[in-house]
Amino acid sequence: MTAVIHISTTIECTPEKAYAFAANPENLPQWAAGLAQSRVSREGNRWRVKAPFGEAWVTFAAPNAFGVMDHDVVLEDGTVVHNPMRVVANGSGSEFIFTLFRQPGMSDEQFAADRAAVERDLATLKTLLEKCGT
Repeated sequence: MTAVIHISTTIECTPEKAYAFAANPENLPQWAAGLAQSRVSREGNRWRVKAPFGEAWVTFAAPNAFGVMDHDVVLEDGTVVHNPMRVVANGSGSEFIFTLFRQPGMSDEQFAADRAAVERDLATLKTLLEKCGT
């Protein structure tokens, strides 16, 4: 087994609206700088992104009513990183949860940096969704 961290943020936005925005891969550059630094392009059932760590391809869970936004990131070397992600109701708002797995060979410093990147991305998502009143 590997180390895992559940990173979450509360967002004053309905889960339906939070899911609709965050589950749309075309919105990734607006909030997920740790994954998509520029416009994404669709290639079949996956999305090509320019990430801080190079070019990657992302495949998302099919649209669903459960708030599941799991996605696999395929790195240039073929490594697949599975990223569980959910939005669930929290009163009239949402709880947005990302599960971060420590990757094989990752140092403590790299794992901490990965966590910090996810935390920044979720903070950006929170700001966007609360600012826009969505």
